[in-house]
Amino acid sequence: MESARVLNPVKDVIPVDDEARASIHVLIVEGEETLRESCASLLRNKGFSVTVCGRGDDAQRMLRTRHFDVLVVDLYLPRVSGLEVLKTALETDPAIVGIIMTANPSVESSVAALRAGAWDYLPKPFSAAHFEVLVGRAAHAVLTARNKEERIDGPTLGGDAPDAPTIYGVSSALKSVIAIADKVARTDASVFITGESGTGKEVIAQYIHARSRRRDRELVPVNCAAIPDALLESEMFGHVEGAFTGAVREKKGLLEVASGSTLFLDELTELPLPTQAKLLRVLQDGIVRRVGSTKTDAVVDVRFIAATNRDPRKALQDGSLRRDLHYRLRVVPINIPPLRERPEDIPVLAEAFLTEFWRQHRVSGSPRPRFAESTMAALGRAPWPGNVRELRNVIEHAVVLADPGGEILPDDISFVSEPTGGLGSGLVRESIMQLDYHAAREQILSHFEVDYLSHVVQASGGNISDAARMAGVDRTTLYRLMEKHGMGRDSISAPNRR
Repeated sequence: MESARVLNPVKDVIPVDDEARASIHVLIVEGEETLRESCASLLRNKGFSVTVCGRGDDAQRMLRTRHFDVLVVDLYLPRVSGLEVLKTALETDPAIVGIIMTANPSVESSVAALRAGAWDYLPKPFSAAHFEVLVGRAAHAVLTARNKEERIDGPTLGGDAPDAPTIYGVSSALKSVIAIADKVARTDASVFITGESGTGKEVIAQYIHARSRRRDRELVPVNCAAIPDALLESEMFGHVEGAFTGAVREKKGLLEVASGSTLFLDELTELPLPTQAKLLRVLQDGIVRRVGSTKTDAVVDVRFIAATNRDPRKALQDGSLRRDLHYRLRVVPINIPPLRERPEDIPVLAEAFLTEFWRQHRVSGSPRPRFAESTMAALGRAPWPGNVRELRNVIEHAVVLADPGGEILPDDISFVSEPTGGLGSGLVRESIMQLDYHAAREQILSHFEVDYLSHVVQASGGNISDAARMAGVDRTTLYRLMEKHGMGRDSISAPNRR
């Protein structure tokens, strides 16, 4: 058969060093146990990381929750065919190298396999040398792609615009968010994004801007909670010389800087009411009047995207958000569900962050570690009150301490919000006491900060200004502490909610 070319075990072998082989994760799906174990034993003896499976539906579940570089799958499997397994693999990770095996080779089946995206086609019976050479060539293809940095593991949504951020996930909830973002990006309509802290509101804002007609200008972000009230109006609207002590020269505000582009107003409900009223004027007619000015200083063309981790209805009820401003900004609402409500995205995000941080913190070519199945299960069970931001921080911590080509175990994961009950749990306390003094002190301080911040924000009903007064710190300091731990008002009000 033309598709089943004959490989010369000596001439066709491509050398792959031991360290690189250890970083290649192979999934073998074969119904016949003897052949399955023989193939796995051969590859393990050569240093590859190998997982075996006997049924197609089990393989599909594995592919959706774990990372594999090479898939070797029999064409005829019980319940779910090899082509369906290959389809699932490519949907989950388009960069996976798939090899189809079959004991009934034919032109039709080989063509079907290659059209389905198979990298190669392997007729049975085959020799150990033939199998070793073919998998070695597949491993070389994976390593070549890695070295060229042509991929980041994990399925993505959107991101086809050159500067659009890549968004990882497979959940229907996230797909709905991206579908709305795609539609609104082509317009200049104002967008109001809601969602708990750490869900990725700014990423969605960046995504919309990158796909808009304004993408040639940089998006201008403003964190309304992180700028002190005394400076916020000047930062937003600019000021004239002599407007206040220290205003030694005229200054443009962020609204003028964002003219022709997009202004992202994060934590909108923290904007003081007088500033909200002034912002409404800009929304209505585009006129900017700088602090201390008695005339129109600029007419701007700005596209607004606002966001908050509070429930806007509560903000309207307690008077911290003007209704007219809310209506103006909420032309297209987008709500990003918390991570605990879309657990199917957790394995995808974890794998993507693992790849990202391994490249960032390790020498190029160093074999990437992988998550143990028990680790991925633990990640899936965690409540993630800090959402994607918290998951990202946890994976980076694990990557920094991981061994090249090794396995990341549950004990290697340092949860900010421990699913077992915080610092008081025996498991957490015992793990902390195994650390050196400085590391243990940092961990205990981190737990204290999370507990204390949760208390003051809950006691204040989610009002950052009131929480800061209770804590005896300024609002900016409190907000930065919350950001450090990936905490938001909504998420810490019910951290174990599923």
